[in-house]
Amino acid sequence: MNSALPPVIIGAGPAGLACAKALVEAGLRPIVFEETSRPGGQGTRRLSAAMSSEAIRFMGRRAAAATAAREADEDRVLAACDWRPGTLVWGIFGNHLEIVREGRHDSIPYNQLVIATGATDRIMALPGWTLPGVFSLGGAQVALKNHTSFIGKRIVMAGASPLLYLAAAQYVRMGARDITIVDTARPAGKRRAAFGMAMTSPKTLLEGLQLLLELRRHRIRRINGATLVRAVGAERVEALDIRHPDGTLETISCDALAFGYGLRPETQLAELAGADFRFDETLRNWFPLVDADGRAGPRLWLAGDSSLTGGRVAAAQSGRLAALSMIASQGSEVSDAAEVRSLRGSVARLRRFQAHMAGAFPWPHEAAGDLPADTIVCRCERVTAGEIRDAIRKVAGPAEVNRVKAITRCGMGRCQGRYCGQTLQELTAATCERPVADVGRLRAQAPVRPIPIAASDNDGHQP
Repeated sequence: MNSALPPVIIGAGPAGLACAKALVEAGLRPIVFEETSRPGGQGTRRLSAAMSSEAIRFMGRRAAAATAAREADEDRVLAACDWRPGTLVWGIFGNHLEIVREGRHDSIPYNQLVIATGATDRIMALPGWTLPGVFSLGGAQVALKNHTSFIGKRIVMAGASPLLYLAAAQYVRMGARDITIVDTARPAGKRRAAFGMAMTSPKTLLEGLQLLLELRRHRIRRINGATLVRAVGAERVEALDIRHPDGTLETISCDALAFGYGLRPETQLAELAGADFRFDETLRNWFPLVDADGRAGPRLWLAGDSSLTGGRVAAAQSGRLAALSMIASQGSEVSDAAEVRSLRGSVARLRRFQAHMAGAFPWPHEAAGDLPADTIVCRCERVTAGEIRDAIRKVAGPAEVNRVKAITRCGMGRCQGRYCGQTLQELTAATCERPVADVGRLRAQAPVRPIPIAASDNDGHQP
């Protein structure tokens, strides 16, 4: 495989690391960019130094040993790469990546690019969700893994996501006991989805059931099928109001709330690199168009949850598939065609599992239409649901989320729509009574993250 430029990988989670390993095995030295200081991604985020000594307690002896072996292998792979942690890729123009590292700007050309930026928590706005003490479920995990800290003493974990149970179990293992789980998914939906989940990934389903048993042994309260009404508090969260399936209201006292509804893909860089998109009716979300190996363009591959949600194993397998496809595209023969077929089948199966799981843990799209007018949807720009509805009603012609964004500034803030975009789409669709696919998705714009102004003019260079 001959190329004047080395292959480039953005993201050092399971997908990016598996891609890097396959390329190293082929005798290449890829450039690997990672925004954070350490490899690992979200689901396999490495423990802080303080938490490392508690690894067995945190994840169990067998899992701790497997994790240590995996991380040692990852370190060996990265030692053979051009490994660049702490690097923000904030834009893509033509075949150049615009990056900031240690406060300095650079422009990196590429011939082959793999984007493996993963996914983040999927959030539906909730009255009071901007109060201090309210976190995403992923944020609650970061507090524990990175900062060796609970998010509070009296914690509510809420929403519809398997992460509810994993995060709660991790907190319990580290000594937290005053935890309430509010699962908004209905038991009937889980029962309907169970067969498909068992047929596509029985191991994953079994792991979920084991978490439930673990939490039951510790007598953690679990509420099923409730609706989240509002987070309550003056200067910080003090309680969560919920509505039970029979209509009764309950106020659960807490000093911390973590909530979320599964994952949303990080697709901004993929769009800037030229990927096309499709709307998935089952997952009710937009995803890049890729082939079975993750190829999205002549020199673009996407891997992991930024391509299509599949979980950690599917992410790693899709990363390897992308690497093998890159090698083959340069005219090199893939050594094991049977491996490619096996990987394709496994990734497809695990992604079907995620589709079944969407039935077990549904995205509450209908909640957007019921948001009170004073609910903040965009926390960066302080845009309310009422302001968005007013803007939609004043739009001449069919409403589209980017037009609503331009009028209201919803999605223009620091997070660039990562946490308000999903609510904005659903609220726009509900207000104008159209399918959510018809109102579009927020378009990506560079910079995809805030960058220092000075960084864009280092040494007189202008991107």
